[in-house]
Amino acid sequence: MRLAYDPSHYRDNTSLRDTIENVARLGYEYVELSPRQDFIWFNQYPKVDKQMIKDLKRYCSDAGVKISSVLPVQQWSSPIEEVREAAVRNWKRCIEITSELDVDLMNTEFAGDKTRPTESEAAFVKSMEELTPLFEKEGIRLNIQSHPHDFIELNTEAVRMIRALDKDWIKLVYSVPHAFFYDDGIGDVEQHLEEAGDLLDHVLIADTLNHKAAFGLRYIINPPGANVTIHQHLNPGEGEINFDALYKKLREMKFDGIVTNAVFAYPDRPEWSNELTLKSIKEGLNLSLFKNCQEEN
Repeated sequence: MRLAYDPSHYRDNTSLRDTIENVARLGYEYVELSPRQDFIWFNQYPKVDKQMIKDLKRYCSDAGVKISSVLPVQQWSSPIEEVREAAVRNWKRCIEITSELDVDLMNTEFAGDKTRPTESEAAFVKSMEELTPLFEKEGIRLNIQSHPHDFIELNTEAVRMIRALDKDWIKLVYSVPHAFFYDDGIGDVEQHLEEAGDLLDHVLIADTLNHKAAFGLRYIINPPGANVTIHQHLNPGEGEINFDALYKKLREMKFDGIVTNAVFAYPDRPEWSNELTLKSIKEGLNLSLFKNCQEEN
């Protein structure tokens, strides 16, 4: 198992070098390279050259930090063809960068348009057909998560889509703070992990409130019925996720993939947030387990 940190708390006002140093200071051996404007940003062409790749590898080496995965988010499932084509072009560059970083794993979201799910699925499959040869040439694995407002939001549908691709190098990211979207507001984390089974390779840890609660009035949106979604990435214990059940199930499954601290809500207090979240993860999955696994890796 690899315990990683998503440094989104540091992406707006911290250099890439300082970000990597902060990851080490917070107690992590692995960093999940999530979107940042000076590297790979949402739905844009990567702003990366050979020197930046060389520098990043040096920053990681100096800090004793390894890159667990590279996370681009692109509209590769857009039913608008020119948008999809641009996303595929961006993806190709992201794959090249990941390979040059000597990283063998990427993770991402399904994206697309939830109001046009059939067209978005067709766009996604087309993009995967175009990108699969490059993934396989570079030897890079891919983990995908369903996300609120993507063309796939339900956990069951994400699992089905990944199985439909039928590639042993494509697996599932389970994002805990999306749990109330994964089953239409129940948030049954144990059932979700059961559904994922052998496809589960990556778990993102953060808490959230059930947006379906209070007769749908937990969040009041005007005008009613507007096409929006809402969730949080809070410290464990601040929302309504059943973390006892989550950790228990992961222990029962002997999960040995990546576990990422994915709390984003406190850029003004990242150290405090990390202390709470890291404590939750280590206690929930047993501190000795992490020590042994990190020694093995």
